[in-house]
Amino acid sequence: MTKWGIIGCGRIAHRFVQGLREVPDAALVSVWSRRAESVNSFVDQYGGIACKTVDELLNSDIDAVYIATLPDSHSLYSISALNAGKHVLCEKPAAVNLKTLEQILQVAKSKRLLFMEGMKPPFFPLYVRLKEYLANDPIGPAGYVRAGSSVADISPDHPNFSYELIGGSLMQIGIYEAFLAVDWLGATKQVQALGRFGETGIDMFSIFQSEHDKGYAQLYSGFDLHGKGDALICGTKGNITIHKNWWNPAKATINYLDGRSVELDEPFTAGGLNYEIQHFCELINNGLRESPVISHELSRQMISMIDQARDCIGLKFKGE
Repeated sequence: MTKWGIIGCGRIAHRFVQGLREVPDAALVSVWSRRAESVNSFVDQYGGIACKTVDELLNSDIDAVYIATLPDSHSLYSISALNAGKHVLCEKPAAVNLKTLEQILQVAKSKRLLFMEGMKPPFFPLYVRLKEYLANDPIGPAGYVRAGSSVADISPDHPNFSYELIGGSLMQIGIYEAFLAVDWLGATKQVQALGRFGETGIDMFSIFQSEHDKGYAQLYSGFDLHGKGDALICGTKGNITIHKNWWNPAKATINYLDGRSVELDEPFTAGGLNYEIQHFCELINNGLRESPVISHELSRQMISMIDQARDCIGLKFKGE
């Protein structure tokens, strides 16, 4: 049994528990958030112990901590949990920048504990099946990725618009696009970007393109335009469209140079975080300290892309 504690009670924490309930031999034990009323409401709905302090949670009978707070506190709680001897699954982006991520990874290494960034797409059934299918019927080496999302109906008081809480489209949405580019094209060589700022000091819309070991990517993220939300991956023998919303993948179309077309349809259940949680629990049970799917190097590459894009548009957060 993997016993979990949750730090933060926002929307993603609700989705986490929805997924956790579908994972065998895993249970919610403790919950803490900066707002006491949200903790009590969360526990009333899902069970577990409402902790009054983060130290109380970290000292409770748990094996792992899911960090569901906003990015401004990811590193603080990750390091605190690791120092308390707990494995950590931290929502994306795992850190504000590469320098801070390295600090987290150093603590995880020294404590011999599992740390993984919560990047969900590669664990979805569609994504897994797509990779398996291509192993036997490839599109050739991938050389180009085009992806993006822009969501124009977010409430103006949403934390994504907060400079202090490390908001902005690159940090909140672009990190997904960075994953897709690195996953298919390898390590990043260079990044170019343009961004448009909003009244709160964060980027409302950004476009960024990157060169990788295996090819090129063109990506976008935004809050005030209605984007399509699909993804295109091109190889020498064909291309793949992961249909919207590609970060919660359920359908894909593979078009081959010889005229063939293959449709993949793999619905997901329980909101989709259950697959990521299952993977994390299996890593713990197998004594592993790093995921082979969302490796530490992959996390480094993703946040490095966002660092470079932010540098291009001139977006720096306090303390950087």
